[in-house]
Amino acid sequence: MSAPVPPSEPRPDSEGNADRMRAVARYSGIAAQMMVTIGLSTWAGYWLDGHFKTKTPWFTLGLMLLGLFAAMYNVIRSLTKE
Repeated sequence: MSAPVPPSEPRPDSEGNADRMRAVARYSGIAAQMMVTIGLSTWAGYWLDGHFKTKTPWFTLGLMLLGLFAAMYNVIRSLTKE
């Protein structure tokens, strides 16, 4: 016969897990917001290049960079808000 199994130790605080999940959700939201901002600004530039039939993609490049800077500004603002 085998010896009885001792009861398992209590799990760590569920609040620690909840805090981790909140952090994951927050940072995932920030990443999604960055992708949407950069993606929409790039798409708008691409559309403008097609609409004005430009030979070089200046609208695409310009709006993509503008979207990148706007996304980085929002990330820095969100992270320093704590």
